[in-house]
Amino acid sequence: MASDSISQWVADIHLLTILAQTRSFTQTARRLGVSKASVSMRIGALERAAGVPLVQRTTRSVVLTDAGRELVMDAAPAFERIDAGFTAVKDLSGTPRGTVRVTAPVALGRQHIAPRLSAFIRRYPDVRIHLDLTDQFVNLAQEGYDLAIRHTGVAPESYVAWPLCETRSLLVASPAYLKRRGTPLHPRELAAHDCLLYLRPGADTWNFVPEDGEAGEALSVPVQGPFKANNSEVLREAVLDGLGIALLPDFSAAPSLRRLRQVLPGWRVQGFFGHHIYALRPWAPRVPRAVQCFVEYLREALAQGFPLVQQSGAT
Repeated sequence: MASDSISQWVADIHLLTILAQTRSFTQTARRLGVSKASVSMRIGALERAAGVPLVQRTTRSVVLTDAGRELVMDAAPAFERIDAGFTAVKDLSGTPRGTVRVTAPVALGRQHIAPRLSAFIRRYPDVRIHLDLTDQFVNLAQEGYDLAIRHTGVAPESYVAWPLCETRSLLVASPAYLKRRGTPLHPRELAAHDCLLYLRPGADTWNFVPEDGEAGEALSVPVQGPFKANNSEVLREAVLDGLGIALLPDFSAAPSLRRLRQVLPGWRVQGFFGHHIYALRPWAPRVPRAVQCFVEYLREALAQGFPLVQQSGAT
């Protein structure tokens, strides 16, 4: 490939670096806002210009050849520097601008992030927010997200992590269920109750420590029940219907606590949801100003956490 004609291939080489991250024509197309067919066509043209195959296509993923990996290793740092330089230039205007792609859990996003976005956009009219709500963990770099909002105990070391607020887990049931089945007074009694569980590995064991920390070691209690789901809002509605006892994050339980009762308030659940809400971003030498402003806004908006509503109305 002659040096005087390289300019026509720069965009396609950049596309190849994105493909190396996503390992998917579909994800690459989504990242770049083009069609999957366009991605395939441009990679094919780049391979013909290079004279060697750059990717190996399979039914499940895309793997770079040795030549493709070598080209990406040489080109990717340059594109990262270009991106950082262009971001720095945009930030010189003093006005945050650009698109911030955010992923967040469904319940947290619906109840506490989405309702606050209008005020943010009014404050920063040149910033665009793309909010993707999913309870699945995603690879931020691979799928092109700028931020992930997650509740976790310890933030990953390879990420920039901004703590937004504290969070806790609550064991809740409806008054009707407790009247019908009785109120458990000790975690071990949960084994005889209908417990509503998350649809994920390890969800059928709940671990407790005394709230005052004076009653010995932690307890692990096996639990089971008639219903599982992968979303805390769905489980909360099942609790409200009297189906059983559920373990919910406070941000999902708090809006309905006037209609629910906390179970085993003298015990604290360990190791299920984590104790903090974080904004996470893969480490980079520079954070775009639009991302910084969005994180600062969330820290301000969520500073008080998720205050629990008094339960005087629960009977």
